[in-house]
Amino acid sequence: MKVAIVGAGWAGMAAAVQLAQDGHDPCVFEAGRHLGGRARTLELPGALEADNGQHILIGAYAECLHLMRSVGISETEGLLRRPLAMRHADGSGLAFPPLPAPLDALFGIAAARGWTLRERLALLARALRWRVQGFRCAPTATVAELCHGLPQRLLDEFMEPLCVSALNLPTARASGSVFLRVLQDALFAGSGGSNFLVPRVSLGALLPEPAARWLQAHGHAVHTGRRVQQLAPPGRQWAVHAPVQSTAVAEPAHFDAVLLACPPQEAARLALAAAGDERLPAREGLRYRRWAQAAQALEHTAIATVYAHTGQRLPSGLPWLALRPGPGQPAQFVFDRSHLMPAQAHDPARPGLMAFVVSDCRTERATLQQQVLQQAREQLGWQDIQPVRTVVEKRATFACTPGLQRPGMELGHGLWACGDYVDGPYPATLEGAVRSGIQAARQLAGTQTPPGSPGKT
Repeated sequence: MKVAIVGAGWAGMAAAVQLAQDGHDPCVFEAGRHLGGRARTLELPGALEADNGQHILIGAYAECLHLMRSVGISETEGLLRRPLAMRHADGSGLAFPPLPAPLDALFGIAAARGWTLRERLALLARALRWRVQGFRCAPTATVAELCHGLPQRLLDEFMEPLCVSALNLPTARASGSVFLRVLQDALFAGSGGSNFLVPRVSLGALLPEPAARWLQAHGHAVHTGRRVQQLAPPGRQWAVHAPVQSTAVAEPAHFDAVLLACPPQEAARLALAAAGDERLPAREGLRYRRWAQAAQALEHTAIATVYAHTGQRLPSGLPWLALRPGPGQPAQFVFDRSHLMPAQAHDPARPGLMAFVVSDCRTERATLQQQVLQQAREQLGWQDIQPVRTVVEKRATFACTPGLQRPGMELGHGLWACGDYVDGPYPATLEGAVRSGIQAARQLAGTQTPPGSPGKT
């Protein structure tokens, strides 16, 4: 099968590699000049290389790790693996020891610094209850409801930052069932599942760029700067209009199927345009419109990363620290990039590059930057800190609220969709995107009948 993939983010590249490995012919169209979608490389002033946001993975992200290995990226070269730790500058907080699961969680909670015995026992008891219940809850439950009755310190220093980093929503709004699924995979899926994996290289070099090179080496096309303007199903194959320049006119390329791996608003635009094609069966056009409505109805939340220079290092020697967010102090974590990217290592001539992460960001950029810098001065004592760049991804994630109806994967008549927002068990994470891409590729190839064809391809 010839399959057009619209979008070269992590979902689209995962789908393309999977299709190629299964003997099909994917062709990727990316509107931007850089690969990676919402997890891509950018350049900072001073010839520094960073990302459009400080991302982390966890050890339970099995599909991400497998895909990286498939395209030639070893974990040790691409990622820094450390046991889960949510330490503050004063040394308080949680840190898991390097033990098999679930002993790492058990001993980590039991030895948490700054927590009373009652608080540690309360968290252990609640985690045991969730496990006995099979990490299931009512679909309408929020994370706050799951955590009702826990001591306030646990809510402030553990549950709230864990929830906002995983789902990009506060506990009062986040889906309890999705949160429990993430906890189940992290704490009980296997040894190392709870580990934090922080990229040592830029996000582009971690997966999208190696995947593109792998695809091209195997004879498959990856086009950048090629926005798909229109999809049309004229009989047996889909016509994909993606001129080299947005104003140019070119003959469309034809494909047996199309996989929308672009952001939901762009996927909805293409689906609605295709729905109006008179050659599309009326029932399929109705499905496309309903799918587009579901995609357009998704609420999105922002993540901000404030990059800043300082002559200091993190006091713990760790690559990251948890911060204490509050009014006027929005950042939840700070990452020391000199631990992660050797080419940007700390030295007297180049102060350390720090990345402050603000999940569920709701503050204007200039104000946010000043607040984060002041937070660093007060909580970390860094009086010499200077801003480099503040990156705000306004549509970083969909709002994973209780009972959310996410768009499905199959639109019908040879049109499919994948991405972290498509119906699935995970929130808007890199693993969610990769899993969606792989699943869409397998289902598409296994069930697809090209339009007008009498049988499966």
